[in-house]
Amino acid sequence: MQLVADLGGVPGKDCRGFCKYCYFKKAKPLAEPLGCRHCPPGKIGCPVCNEGVQEMGHEFYPAFQVLNELQMSLMMNQVDPRDLKINITGGGDVSCYPQLEELIGAINQWQIPVHLGYTSGKGIDDGDIASRFVSQGVNEVTFTLFSSDANLRRTWMGDKNPEESLKAAQIFAENADLFAAAVIIPGVNDGDVLRETCNKLEEWGAKALMMMRFANTYDQGLILGNEPIVEGITPHEPLEFEELVREINSEYKLRVTGTPLSDPTIGAPFILSKPEYEEFLDILPAITGEATILTSKIAAPFLKKIFDKLDGDVNVVATKKDIACLMTKQDLEALDLDDIKDAVILPGRAFVNLMDAERILSADGVERVVGYGPDTLSVDGELSSGMNEEEVIEHELESFIELIQAINFFGMRRI
Repeated sequence: MQLVADLGGVPGKDCRGFCKYCYFKKAKPLAEPLGCRHCPPGKIGCPVCNEGVQEMGHEFYPAFQVLNELQMSLMMNQVDPRDLKINITGGGDVSCYPQLEELIGAINQWQIPVHLGYTSGKGIDDGDIASRFVSQGVNEVTFTLFSSDANLRRTWMGDKNPEESLKAAQIFAENADLFAAAVIIPGVNDGDVLRETCNKLEEWGAKALMMMRFANTYDQGLILGNEPIVEGITPHEPLEFEELVREINSEYKLRVTGTPLSDPTIGAPFILSKPEYEEFLDILPAITGEATILTSKIAAPFLKKIFDKLDGDVNVVATKKDIACLMTKQDLEALDLDDIKDAVILPGRAFVNLMDAERILSADGVERVVGYGPDTLSVDGELSSGMNEEEVIEHELESFIELIQAINFFGMRRI
């Protein structure tokens, strides 16, 4: 079990400045809340789809406050410390937290191991600090490496001491479980540069590499009015990126995964769409309603394969958005309503309020019923890298059961 130690922090401020490719770089304040399933009845806007999506978090919390909240969590959960790990994370860069060494030292007195959540290492001015962290119980680190080339880190990440941050990454890899991550930018850190990074990671003994596709347009997920983040860069197409992930995975012993696609080791996302797992579909409940499932451009082909194998009146319609969780009402406005049934299921985490969805999807005079499905239907490489095949299958089955229950509830009953 993991307990989260939330350090707070604001992107761009508590990370020694934005990386050139950062999702939040150039983000504009929302003119109005996006809307989501968490909004109060009859209102569009809540902390999730307003402050939350903009990461308008709190500046770093003092260490004593973080420790007090951890102690409260320990008391409330009453779990054997031997079964616990504390995940230190936040909205800023963990390595930039000014009291990080003090915090880790205090946690070490509880004899609970520590996972350093996403850090770029930009806050590390002395790489040897990694050895001290390891000696104080840090046994797992998620490290945004970008590249093993110090000059690329300096240029693209704004890392003032890239040699020291890379030294720290090496120490973590040699003495703990290092899970590296890299946003892959065509012509910058892919190709031979990426392979040299993988060579270094294997040499150091890293556990895994998560490759993250760069997003540079609205359809790719930039919903904060900040496209393009980097002028003149055309990101990999989804299937092109998936193929790159597969190539790197086949060439190295590292556990290589990609987001949004894919995990070649266990076949995620959407294992249930593959013919060899078709038997698991018999576990799903019968479909008794009819509905349209709105989803992303990437997820749609997988969902179509699954629902083509199920007996039910369900069609899958893709929006132009690559990631379903980042759909907004603008994506709904671009749909052809002739393709939409009288009941519609939205992704659970879409930034669309029901009032907006019902208005937009009923613009042709057909009064449609709209509901939300589960938050996720599968897992991308960010999550699957820490899971096995059985766990992913279990997650997908639970999610599709919930989805079918939503279809049966909101869909018109067949006579």
